[in-house]
Amino acid sequence: MNTQHSITIAILAMGGEGGGVLADWLVDLAEQNGYFAQTTSVPGVAQRTGATVYYLEMFPEAGAPTGRLPTMALSPVPGEVDIVIASELMEAGRALQRGLVTANRTTFIASTHRVYSMTERTAMGDGRVNSDKLLAGGQAAAQRFVSADFAQLAEDTGSLISPTLYGALAATGRLPFSRAQFEDTITRGGVGVQSSLKAFAAGFAVAQQTPTPAQVSAPVAPMPPVGSRLAALAQRIQQDFPPANHATLAAGITRAADYQDVAYAASYLDRLQPLISHLPVDPKLAADLMDDTARHLALWMSYEDTVRVADLKTRRSRFNRVGGEVKLSQTQHLGINEFLHPRVEEIADTLPAGLGRWLLATPWARACIEPFTRKGRIVQTSSIRGYLLLYTIAAMRPLRPRSLRFQVEHQRITDWLATITRLAPTQPALALEVARSQRLVKGYGDTHARGWRSYQRVMAKLPQLQTMPQGAQQLAALSQAALADDSGKALEHLLAATV
Repeated sequence: MNTQHSITIAILAMGGEGGGVLADWLVDLAEQNGYFAQTTSVPGVAQRTGATVYYLEMFPEAGAPTGRLPTMALSPVPGEVDIVIASELMEAGRALQRGLVTANRTTFIASTHRVYSMTERTAMGDGRVNSDKLLAGGQAAAQRFVSADFAQLAEDTGSLISPTLYGALAATGRLPFSRAQFEDTITRGGVGVQSSLKAFAAGFAVAQQTPTPAQVSAPVAPMPPVGSRLAALAQRIQQDFPPANHATLAAGITRAADYQDVAYAASYLDRLQPLISHLPVDPKLAADLMDDTARHLALWMSYEDTVRVADLKTRRSRFNRVGGEVKLSQTQHLGINEFLHPRVEEIADTLPAGLGRWLLATPWARACIEPFTRKGRIVQTSSIRGYLLLYTIAAMRPLRPRSLRFQVEHQRITDWLATITRLAPTQPALALEVARSQRLVKGYGDTHARGWRSYQRVMAKLPQLQTMPQGAQQLAALSQAALADDSGKALEHLLAATV
């Protein structure tokens, strides 16, 4: 009775990454070296809701009875896959979820770079899946786990990701073929041979090191340099604030100065200073509370208004970035069309506070402006006229502190910080969730209005939550429900259940 088994391989790759080429190389590798081989593929529904799964089986010709061919499966079976290759970290997670990776059998090769899925991109909050958890899951689930940024290796070598993954597979020694036999397959393909061989070698070298999740995880960031204009504020951070929060605070002053000016960055630290003396005794809670408050304060103080939007859309760095993304050549002209739809509220927010309130409260004034705001406008920022229009709006930045929106947002910030500072000594976990609840307030226009309404509804429960043993967990759940959908139904349901 023949006891030999097929070698089973599953490849999860997104469109355009050469997953089909990798599968073809493996079939050719097997057939040229004494093995039967079969490959099938199941395409994903869409580019980022699921990659194509290529499935291969190899069976030695010497192991097959004379005149008979082995019967091979058409798709991978959980628990029965020898090698799994994922071209991106979320695809590695999907392989784990499907049960394709097992500790007693599977060699698992995964690229650590991320191309965010549609569910991650469309989440109302931070919907990203934790990369460290995916890496730890891969390490725990596989017999052998090889992880590296194979996409960066491909870019560095001027090739696609498929030959780097092919090289990594060769380095594992899991297939009964030599490195030369792997490379001969690339040569026989006859397309992009030199760049593919270079990428293959890079993948082979990296896989020999077998990095672990601890090696690919970023270390705790030190305080980054902030430039000469912010040097005095950086020194203040080092003198007055806990070392664990220096990196976040440095990012905060940089963002505040970019948004307004150095004095605004100083006011950012002024707002955080009182919290230091109210931090809890627990060092972990204290570090988390200061860090989250600092991060969310920087975001709130750099709220999106018409001036900010115009500023970002007219920066040289944006034109350079877009040109790089579309691979603009010297002989091509770049045209960028912006769709803008400001409401009366955005116009009033940009005006001096008194004038803005008057506009919102005066029906005939609103009636005069509303016809011009019913339809959006397309502004071509790559044209002189369109660029100057937005540049003029961006130039209103020095007037921002006198605007209606500035006064409204900073009063809200004051109330938020006062609540955090009051709760920090006695209910630090609840104070931390109050700090994190700022993530509900974001964007501009209708998005901002919906977020602010949700924030108000959640905060209205705070007096009740302060009396509950699980108040912090309840507040976290309410915030998560507010981010679950833009209709507010999930939040409405949970609010009704919170008694």
